Amino acid sequence: MKVLMLHGINHNMFGKRDPVQYGTITLDEINANLTALGRELGVDVETFQTNHEGAMCERIHQGYTDGVDAVLINAGAWTHYSYGIRDALAILTCPIVELHMSNIHAREEFRHKSVFAEIVKGQIAGFGVDSYLLALRAGVSAAKAAKK
Repeated sequence: MKVLMLHGINHNMFGKRDPVQYGTITLDEINANLTALGRELGVDVETFQTNHEGAMCERIHQGYTDGVDAVLINAGAWTHYSYGIRDALAILTCPIVELHMSNIHAREEFRHKSVFAEIVKGQIAGFGVDSYLLALRAGVSAAKAAKK
């Protein structure tokens, strides 16, 4: 089973950016945690990060072509306004789990809405780095259920 983890805009700055919201963990450490949990679950986790919206859409398209079993996405600020990424995600036929380290519903008003909400299986928010691990477990579970 293959799971694609998509990291959005500014996530390359985790560990430096707003430690109150995001802690001090780096993107490399998050990816290492996902890879380790993936091994425990018997799945291959591929990660991708970009600060370019078009590159994110192209990677989503590649995920469709590759036939990934689940997609996890923390799109950062794109979550709230990128209809281009939303439309790319809508092409996928596998479960999609949206995740956020911070509780987006307890933050600024503009962060309360996700343009992805209507097309994702579910959303996990507010658990820091554990949001990633919870999302991986949820994605794997949803992918297994979809294959039955």
